[in-house]
Formats: sequence, structure tokens, C-alpha cells
Amino acid sequence: MRLEPLTLVGAHVQLEPLTSAHATALVDAGNRDRSTFGYTPVPADLDAMHSYIDGLLADAQRDTAMPFVQRRVDGDDVVGCTRYMNIHWYPGRSTPAEVEVGGTWLATDAQRSAINTEAKLLLLRQAFEGWGVFRVAICTDARNAQSRAAIERVGATLDGILRSHRPNAGHLTEPGRARDTAAYSIIAAEWPAVRSRLEERLHG
Repeated sequence: MRLEPLTLVGAHVQLEPLTSAHATALVDAGNRDRSTFGYTPVPADLDAMHSYIDGLLADAQRDTAMPFVQRRVDGDDVVGCTRYMNIHWYPGRSTPAEVEVGGTWLATDAQRSAINTEAKLLLLRQAFEGWGVFRVAICTDARNAQSRAAIERVGATLDGILRSHRPNAGHLTEPGRARDTAAYSIIAAEWPAVRSRLEERLHG
């Protein structure tokens, strides 16, 4: 199965397919203030950013990810990345059965804003209404209190802590070591309530 690249457009943020041409703008976004990237992999220089992008594009070629840049509609500047990842297919379906929304980071001036809320709304709407998935996973380092609070505000349910689950990332972690992952999810039956909550946050 194959997912064709797509662009998701909202009033505050546009999610557009990641390309190598975004590298310089992403380095600029990531270096405005790196203090919140303690548990998040955000390359700090152009060479590292190109390697990061190459890896994500390779995942996209294998149909295991769909990476996006996040572009602020008001100002037209690139403010971060996000993606669908761990895409699962069931026999007999032409669209994914489950996806994970992850790999998300935003420049500090775009965090805790309508951009993040709307990006989650766009990604979840495409997953549940465009593809008809049964489940969307959202995971983070179990120590990342800010990220966990943001996931919980979306309305996701904590499924559990997966011990020594994924590699450490971010300047507060030790490279080459495993992290514990806080694994959250939203299932299709919960989507209408989650959608209403996100829309209220955007327009309230």
C-alpha cells in the first residue's frame, strides 16, 4: 500500500510535505530557543538537519512515515516538524488501520499556541475521517511532563508506560540509552469528543 503526500491546511498552520529544501528554515526555527528540547531530537546545524530529513524521507519511501513541516499561516514561516509514523495496514484495507502521530517539535514562539492545537486537529481528522483508522497512538518520553500534559489536553488516554522502549533523544538525556515511553492513544469511538474539545479550544 502507498500513501501519497498531502498538505493539510488550517486557519493557523499548514502542514506540508517535508523536503530537503526546508532544512535551513528548520534550523532557524529550532535555534530560536532550544531550552524546551530536552527530550526531543531537534538538529542544531544544517548538516545534522539534512541527515534528519534524509532519514524521514527514507521512512516515507518505505511507507512507514509521512513527515510534514509546520508552517505558520500568519507570517508564512516554518516553525517545526511533525509526522505520521508507525503506520500499520490490515489485510483487505486500502488505507491504514492505525497510525502514530509523533516526531513533533515547534519553535518556542509557536508552542502552547493555536498552531499546536490545530495541527493535532488536522492530523487526527485526516487519520480518522480521511483514512478511517481504528486507533491513533501518541507517545513521548515518560519524563517529558510538558509533552505529556499537551497530549492529555488533546484528550488521549494513557495506555501505559513501555519500559526501555525507544532510544533517548534531547539534550537532557544520555545518548545510546533506552527511555521509558508514555504511550497514549485515541480510538475511533472517542474521536467525536476529542474533535469537539480541540475545536472548542481553537474557537473558544
